[in-house]
Amino acid sequence: MKAVRVRQFGGPEVLVLEDLPDPKPGPGEVLVRLHAAGVNPVDTYIRAGTYARKPPLPYTPGEDGAGTVEALGAGVTGLDLHQQVYVIGTAQESGGTYAEMAICRPDQVYPLPARVNFAQGAALGVPHATAYRALFQRAQAKAGDTVLVHGASGAVGTAAVQLAVARGITVVGTAGTDAGLALVRAQGATRAFNHRASGYLDDIKSATGGIDIIIEMAAHLNLDQDLLLLKPFGRVVIVGNRGRIEIDPRRTMVPNAAILGMSLFSATPDDLRRIHAALGAGLADGTLRPVVGREFPLAQTRDAHVAVMESGAAGKIVVTM
Repeated sequence: MKAVRVRQFGGPEVLVLEDLPDPKPGPGEVLVRLHAAGVNPVDTYIRAGTYARKPPLPYTPGEDGAGTVEALGAGVTGLDLHQQVYVIGTAQESGGTYAEMAICRPDQVYPLPARVNFAQGAALGVPHATAYRALFQRAQAKAGDTVLVHGASGAVGTAAVQLAVARGITVVGTAGTDAGLALVRAQGATRAFNHRASGYLDDIKSATGGIDIIIEMAAHLNLDQDLLLLKPFGRVVIVGNRGRIEIDPRRTMVPNAAILGMSLFSATPDDLRRIHAALGAGLADGTLRPVVGREFPLAQTRDAHVAVMESGAAGKIVVTM
């Protein structure tokens, strides 16, 4: 099979397409033939060697993917050969989803409805699970709340908008381009604001009267000002951050505000079971429609790693096999 391998940490140039033996599932394992893999910003941090969690070298990157069940190890039930599935994570620390095949545990493999194509399936795992965890497991969002999604045109952002709207939550979002703003509105946000425009935070406050929950993709830029938008008992959930920031803690005091960190990697097995049950229901009834921004062939994974870190994101970046 073809697979992208990393033999030393570094820039995109360390991503090398290689030929590897086809893997075989052992007892309790599932072999998935992948047709697409999702590219996440965290993949670039791991590849660069700057992330807290480092896989042993050499390794194949990737957490997200979609394809069909190729083979089932002894004792695996609940899945069928040739069934369409999406995956989040693999059973082998050195074998990710940037490959034509991957070995997974059954709890990493989920049904993919026929209405959802493989590129969309590869856009599901980390972004949608992150959005769900931020909204409902950390912020405890509920119908009637008003949510601001900062960076709402990206993969996590579009997922958060769709998930919130499906629960009867009023959503406003930000993006940095006209195309991004149009995409945010298309996902169901009532208003979209250009975060590059002067005074956009005042416009948000005027339009909403205040925000219950902020899903924050760039805390290093926005966190201090986010606190001025919150209603009493408002919450900011930090999904993304790329550096240090100074904030005024007094801004949390009068509104009794909370700043909540989150990581999908710290979710418990029960958390994940609940997340993917909800995502499955949304896929089945059509309220979840994963947005794919750009597709690259597997041989151009280096370009995908550059693109995923560029500003002006519009949905998920995937590589296809």
